[in-house]
Amino acid sequence: MLVNNKNICTSFFDKNHQTPEFIKDKKKKAQQGRRHFLKSAAGMGALASLPTFSVSAKAQTSLSELVKTEPWLTLDATLNQLLPSSPTGPSASEIRATAYLYQVMTVQPTEQDEKEFIFKGVGWLNGYANSEKSADFAKLSFSDKEQLLRGISQSSAGQNWLNTLLGYIFQAMLSPASYGGNPDGIGWQWLEHQAGFPLPEKGQRYFELPTRARIDLISRVDHSNIQINSDSKRIANDTKHTATSRKKSPQGTRKS
Repeated sequence: MLVNNKNICTSFFDKNHQTPEFIKDKKKKAQQGRRHFLKSAAGMGALASLPTFSVSAKAQTSLSELVKTEPWLTLDATLNQLLPSSPTGPSASEIRATAYLYQVMTVQPTEQDEKEFIFKGVGWLNGYANSEKSADFAKLSFSDKEQLLRGISQSSAGQNWLNTLLGYIFQAMLSPASYGGNPDGIGWQWLEHQAGFPLPEKGQRYFELPTRARIDLISRVDHSNIQINSDSKRIANDTKHTATSRKKSPQGTRKS
């Protein structure tokens, strides 16, 4: 089978890059409000086109072990460069942005195209780092990392990739801890935000809610409305019938 490689992007600076559809969709949702955007996001199977990286949820048992291997080593370094440690607020490490992203990629129903784009960006970034600094991104100094990220941000693919990761940093900071980030509500405390209650636990997260339960609930509500409407119509008809019968009843004559 012949494969047309004309539009395959090979780096952040490849002119063949076209903004992925999932990014376009998120931009449309962002226009409808931040809450809608943060709730959007969307398990799509193995990434056959990326054999170097594994996304098995059983492959890693802890965050410390996770970030020792690619692509998570580079992703963790990138997230912490985008939101570094600071006396004015929590860092990506403190809000567990990498743990949140890992759950997005392995547990939540995230689009396959988005997963592939994030993982391909890791390869592109390390390729760029080696060409410019002769080392993988995670091994570079803070200033060198900053320089490279500013460099890729000048390209369309690089800007899209960084914006995607920034979006997940925001989500990690604002989501309940059951989604992997925001331990003990550290992001909420920094933003002085009061979260709603009750907070979802594992097994109650939005992507774990049974579809059938929602359908059954809607069905019961609709059935109740139908029953109420039916009862209302029956009562109205009975009342109308009684009034009509009284009107037509002959008046008796009482003899003195």
